[in-house]
Amino acid sequence: MAEEYDLVILGAGTGGYVAAIRAAQYGLKVAIVEKDKLGGTCLHKGCIPSKALLRSAEVFATVKRADDFGVSTSGVSLDFSKVQKRKETIIKQLYQGVKQLMNKGKIDVFEGTGRILGPSIFSPTPGTVSVEMANGEENKMLIGQNVIIATGSSARTIAGLDVDGSQILTSEEALELESLPTSMIIVGGGVIGIEWASMLADFGVDVTVLEAGPQILPTEDIDITREATKLLKKKGVQIMTSAKIDVDSLEKSEEHVSITYEMNENKERIQADKLLLSVGRRANVKGIGLENTDIEVEDGSIVVNEFYQTKESHIYAIGDVIGGLQLAHVASHEGLIAVDHLARKKPTPIDYLSVPKCIYSHPEIASVGLTEEEAVEKGYKVKVGRFPFKGIGKALVFGETDGFVKLIANEENDDLLGIHMIGPHVTDMISEAAIAKVLDAAHWEVAQTIHPHPTLSEIIGEAALAVDGLAIHS
Repeated sequence: MAEEYDLVILGAGTGGYVAAIRAAQYGLKVAIVEKDKLGGTCLHKGCIPSKALLRSAEVFATVKRADDFGVSTSGVSLDFSKVQKRKETIIKQLYQGVKQLMNKGKIDVFEGTGRILGPSIFSPTPGTVSVEMANGEENKMLIGQNVIIATGSSARTIAGLDVDGSQILTSEEALELESLPTSMIIVGGGVIGIEWASMLADFGVDVTVLEAGPQILPTEDIDITREATKLLKKKGVQIMTSAKIDVDSLEKSEEHVSITYEMNENKERIQADKLLLSVGRRANVKGIGLENTDIEVEDGSIVVNEFYQTKESHIYAIGDVIGGLQLAHVASHEGLIAVDHLARKKPTPIDYLSVPKCIYSHPEIASVGLTEEEAVEKGYKVKVGRFPFKGIGKALVFGETDGFVKLIANEENDDLLGIHMIGPHVTDMISEAAIAKVLDAAHWEVAQTIHPHPTLSEIIGEAALAVDGLAIHS
């Protein structure tokens, strides 16, 4: 017999489970369907495990230079099995937390594969969801007055480079490595590829990045990209841009994988223990019953309005499955807006230019708003302030002086257009910049904000002052 709900959610990742919690807070009867585990890709195969590994890599790199801090160490070594065990412990703790939140909200969780059936004898609108239950349980039929699709995305691959989980990997398989390779080829210099390049280099792996475009991190401000390139090369990462790989040249042996790439009309062959594909992600739109609805799909992603309604007004879609900024915190906020809208709470749509973006390489990178190039292309007259971490006392204390903060302001009214950071702990500091952007702050208002001393955050105030040539410590 079919079970009725106010809201049925397909996918229990960061977007789905947050939406479920908000709906439960509003007193709605909620069901959530997940084919893998609560928490989705972010918790189990993405954000959390990769950042756990990045933290271990950062600690290892720091300990190796402990003598710089007057701390004598000897025989420093890495136990990668313990690194992986720590990662799993963190995942399990957070997973248990999500399960407790589902119980607290009295949210029904169905472990299985959900599929929208469309109109039926149970429901005149396509809010009927069949669930092929896992673990041999009897299949379920759920009737939702509203449905949210939050099925996320999967790692893209390249035809001809078949992921075997041993020598050719995506980030998901790489997270499960039992031991570190001696060398790694990374195809793709976007966010995920650069995080892995930084991590592996800090672990002592010989890394080469092959990027088809003219620069790594193509969505970042060009000054940030140049600094990131310089600092990655400083730690030993080889970066080949405008490098087109020849898929047909791939060769594998029991110990190595090799491939030819062309750069500046010259062909080179490279060999490594493993090859990591990092060429983006694709929305999970197949197998969820979209063909039983009037929902539109463009460029592989579900089409929605500003409140995440699809063409079927009672069916919403959020997160990676709609394309755009494929970030966990974006999916969560989209989920909140979708629930607020279906609950008639009159939510405010997201201004995506005010969304902070983070890259957890070492050093870290964070940004919000327009790059300088984007601002100029949009017709703004800009003025720019920039301040280096080497001028910040706390950065010297930390022993992390690489990088800078860059502010881009509108010359006509002083409004902030973009803030870009590369350096220590900038992913923790970008929220100040995001608040300033949301509030349409002027750069001089940020400069007037008193930043405590000594802190890394002082660099934001100095960069804001630098817009008018008034930075104190430069």
